[in-house]
Amino acid sequence: MCRNIRTLFNFEPPATDEEVRDASLQFVRKLSGFTKPSRANEVAFDRAVEDVTEAARALLDSLVTNAEPRDREIEAVRARARAAQRYGIQAS
Repeated sequence: MCRNIRTLFNFEPPATDEEVRDASLQFVRKLSGFTKPSRANEVAFDRAVEDVTEAARALLDSLVTNAEPRDREIEAVRARARAAQRYGIQAS
């Protein structure tokens, strides 16, 4: 599950609220062990996702760096090349 959580700091353009929420959802899923919670746990699960999203956004907004922002497209190409090498497939 956590393989879907991507680094969101220091990218151009910056991480969207949707990306932060998606990462938060994956984190809460991993912690809880639920992909989809039962009705009894749904309120607690949803509240945890909201809390983690707020904390993650606050973290991203407060971090500083001197490094140049990374380009999302270049990083995606690099990731595909690593996957191709790792799994012996042709990168597209």
